[in-house]
Amino acid sequence: MTHPFELTISRSDGAGNIYLEAAAGVTTFILAGRYFEARSKRRAGAALCALLELGAKEVSVLRGGVEQRIPTDQLAVGDEFVVRPGEKIATDGVVTDGSSAVDASMLTGESVPVEVGPDDQVVGATVNVGGRITVRATRIGSDTQLAQMAKLVEDAQTGKAQAQRLADKISGIFVPIVIALSVATLGFWIGTGGGIAAAFTAAVAVLIIACPCALGLATPTALMVGTGRGAQLGILIKGPEVLESTRRVDTVVLDKTGTVTTGKMTLLDVITADGEDATQVLRLAGALEDSSEHPIAAAIAKGARDKVGALPTAEQFANIEGLGVQGMIDEHAVIVGRARLLADWAQHLPQGLEAAMSEAEAEGKTAVAVGWDGRARAVLVVADAVKATSAEAIGQLRKLGLTPIMLTGDNTAAARAIADQVGIDEVIAEVLPSGKVDVVKRLQDQGKVVAMVGDGVNDAAALAQADLGLAMGTGTDVAIEASDLTLVRGDLRAAADAIRLARKTLGTIKGNLFWAFAYNVAALPLAAAGLLNPMLAGAAMAFSSVFVVSNSLRLRRFRSLTG
Repeated sequence: MTHPFELTISRSDGAGNIYLEAAAGVTTFILAGRYFEARSKRRAGAALCALLELGAKEVSVLRGGVEQRIPTDQLAVGDEFVVRPGEKIATDGVVTDGSSAVDASMLTGESVPVEVGPDDQVVGATVNVGGRITVRATRIGSDTQLAQMAKLVEDAQTGKAQAQRLADKISGIFVPIVIALSVATLGFWIGTGGGIAAAFTAAVAVLIIACPCALGLATPTALMVGTGRGAQLGILIKGPEVLESTRRVDTVVLDKTGTVTTGKMTLLDVITADGEDATQVLRLAGALEDSSEHPIAAAIAKGARDKVGALPTAEQFANIEGLGVQGMIDEHAVIVGRARLLADWAQHLPQGLEAAMSEAEAEGKTAVAVGWDGRARAVLVVADAVKATSAEAIGQLRKLGLTPIMLTGDNTAAARAIADQVGIDEVIAEVLPSGKVDVVKRLQDQGKVVAMVGDGVNDAAALAQADLGLAMGTGTDVAIEASDLTLVRGDLRAAADAIRLARKTLGTIKGNLFWAFAYNVAALPLAAAGLLNPMLAGAAMAFSSVFVVSNSLRLRRFRSLTG
């Protein structure tokens, strides 16, 4: 008695066949399907494995002024360690000595190294590509940013999205129906005189072809690949339920400071009186402000140093509270501050400088007057600068069908000026931190599905209230904890990438569920009609699982629009 080894659709009564070849064939196809499925799952989890492997294994710690090479897990908070060019930074910390450039691309997806110096924060697993630096450890072990990223990715991969819960419900109904259909098929073939062998052949084929393995794989595999790819791009998805929110979002509320803007005061413009040299103005004003700790003074000093190089030392420096500073530089009596301070020294602003100062203040910027040797010479304009990528990011959010709204506690003129630069039409200004939640609620009451992007402690409640909260990874831990998505790098374009990735992942999950379910349902009538032998049914069932996993793996090709 023989049964030909063939994958054909043909009716057979099973008489005279003992199905040895079919049993071997079914086993082979199912095991092959399991092998490819396991291999694909390993590839899907590769991003998490790679994330966990990023950290440094050893570190040169300073003990009593002497370097000792120890395993990274023996580091303690407060330890100082040395990082040489080309080495990984062992853990999160603060630079205490030296300056360098740090490549954080493996964590943030940002390809340009970041310059760091004393008092700057650095993150474990990033690479020192410049000079030798000494770092004091501030967080170790599971508290580090790398460990928290891995934990977030792992939690997101093991959670259940609403689509998966739907699949579980479908399976709970589908399996009993299939068993009943198999019994009915057996009874039908026996009742119509088809014979016991043919009846069992059809009944077993129904059970095999309907096995809902692919339904169970549809969501977890897509989640694993999607969240893993997100981690590689510096986008952390906290849980699968977040994916459901991204599909419905139609409004994105953006905090201004630290999100659309840099969050740091920057020297924007130097407006000089007739006949004055801007370089000399910067040199003298920058040198005087370099002795002050005020944020505006720091911005002027940094801007001057960037443009004219080394600055001279100020003598007889004096800080006039609330008005400005004065001192001697290169035998010049220099004053920098409010127009009132210069007027007290009979240095009145010319009409052109006075108009420039008024215009800057009307736009919400800070204008500082500069004078020396008895005459007002220039006006320096300082403001929180717009991030270079913000305008592009707003354009990307619009293409996703989202309406951007800027929310800030700043005055309306300053907010409007920033909004115009980046292309935001709607501005809600002069909002207290506690009022940000009320704004989000009001938008929701109007029927809008709101995403909120922020970075500060004052944004945390609004991030939690929004339907989708996105925290800038450069922001506070409170904001990050309250959000659904964390954007590791402080680039607003990552918000558009995050929403695109989440929507793509959700689309893949739904595609997987449809094909897995449709595949089973479409093949059931063939099996019940006795047109599928068990070997062909086994091959088809295995293929459906492999198809679902392979479809999920396409998410690995997702690319950021930031390049």
